[in-house]
Amino acid sequence: MHKDTRWSLHGKTALVTGGTKGIGLAIVEELAGLGAVVHTCSRNESHLMECINDWHEKGFDVSGSVCDVSSRVQRQKLLESVADVFDGKLNILVNNVGTNPRKPTLDVAAEDFSFTVSTNLESAYNICQLAYPLLKASEEASIVFISSVAGVVSVNTGSIYAVTKGGINQLTKSLACEWAKDDIRTNCVAHFCYMFFKLLLCHFY
Repeated sequence: MHKDTRWSLHGKTALVTGGTKGIGLAIVEELAGLGAVVHTCSRNESHLMECINDWHEKGFDVSGSVCDVSSRVQRQKLLESVADVFDGKLNILVNNVGTNPRKPTLDVAAEDFSFTVSTNLESAYNICQLAYPLLKASEEASIVFISSVAGVVSVNTGSIYAVTKGGINQLTKSLACEWAKDDIRTNCVAHFCYMFFKLLLCHFY
């Protein structure tokens, strides 16, 4: 279990997309270690089950769904599962899933463009739409987008990836203003700034 006793997320619920590897995995374990009940998703069922078993051995309360967030149908099913698991209330939504074809602009095919936009930007937008009733019902909610400095400056990671992350940055600003009246905070962090993740949820501690 988490060693830090300065704060707690006991009683809070969280959805983290793409939580079985990388930054998503670290976020799941951070939230669960602070006492939150977490639901996550992955396209790979066997890997998802391995992670869930490992989390349970660590004493973390984590469940999961198989979901490809680039699919609108699967996103709908994911949020239906979340609503059922958390009794219609969600405190924390972390839009973490992302992909990057890492190609020069002239080599980006139509399929690359569509898949990257649907995975990185459209999925986050639609998941927020689907999660809105659950977030509002919790009366103290926080959305966190995992963005990138590539959405602000050129860092040679590919133009289409940069476009999606720039969109995430602007979506964050828009929702922060639009949904503040519903007690839903919205923030984003560049993917290498995970060390600041806790600060975005500080009002829960």
